[in-house]
Amino acid sequence: EFTALATIVPTALAGLPRLQELHLSSNRLAALPETLLRPVPTLRVLDLTNNLLPTLPADIFATTRHLQHLVLRENRLQALKPAWFRHLPRLLWLDLSDNALTEVPPEVFHPLGSLRSLDLSHNRLVSLAPAPVPALRLLFLQDNQLQALPAGIFVPLRHLSVLDLARNQLRALELPPRPPGPVLDLDISGNPWDCGCQLVALLRRVRPRLTATRDTVCASPPRHWGQEVASVVQAGDTVCEPGEDMQHLPDTEAGGLVSP
Repeated sequence: EFTALATIVPTALAGLPRLQELHLSSNRLAALPETLLRPVPTLRVLDLTNNLLPTLPADIFATTRHLQHLVLRENRLQALKPAWFRHLPRLLWLDLSDNALTEVPPEVFHPLGSLRSLDLSHNRLVSLAPAPVPALRLLFLQDNQLQALPAGIFVPLRHLSVLDLARNQLRALELPPRPPGPVLDLDISGNPWDCGCQLVALLRRVRPRLTATRDTVCASPPRHWGQEVASVVQAGDTVCEPGEDMQHLPDTEAGGLVSP
């Protein structure tokens, strides 16, 4: 790390068959050899933070099936390739933040059945494909340019416990179904929410624990402009049809609609 390394030869890791962690962050790597990781089949952690990588070789992870933590943040990735992840069934943590990603292909994360944490914050996403990872626990999407979430995008995420959608351009919300278990920690601050009947009904039904409530305010309709979303949800909306969002909730703390 921090050595201004600009190139790395394909045989750099030869002779290290038991290597479990490789940290190459804060260098100047613009490319990686496709065979770089073949000598290290027991690798668990790979950190490539803050390099100049615009892409990765298609089969770079072909022999690293035990990899659990992969950090690619602060690079120049513009597109994700499904081939990168097809050999990583045990991956738990994937950090793709601070790149130049504009979209997420629908099939790209399908092989990652063990994934618990996915960070896509600080990219250039304008949409998300509706095919997330069933076992996902954490999802970070801060500081993108998202305007909408495709219908059903979170339906498979029945075990999701932390969802961060802060600082995007979202007006409408989708949430995963909530089976019995922990309350969903939800950060939706910094978005221009439409606090109409649909949003109010959703939050009253799912009852997530909203964080950053002071920065989670309504942009529309005019009757709710500037109000905190949590307050609108707690009070309900008499304009809505009975049953849409007028179901009674427990008090604010029991309903989880304020930050801890």
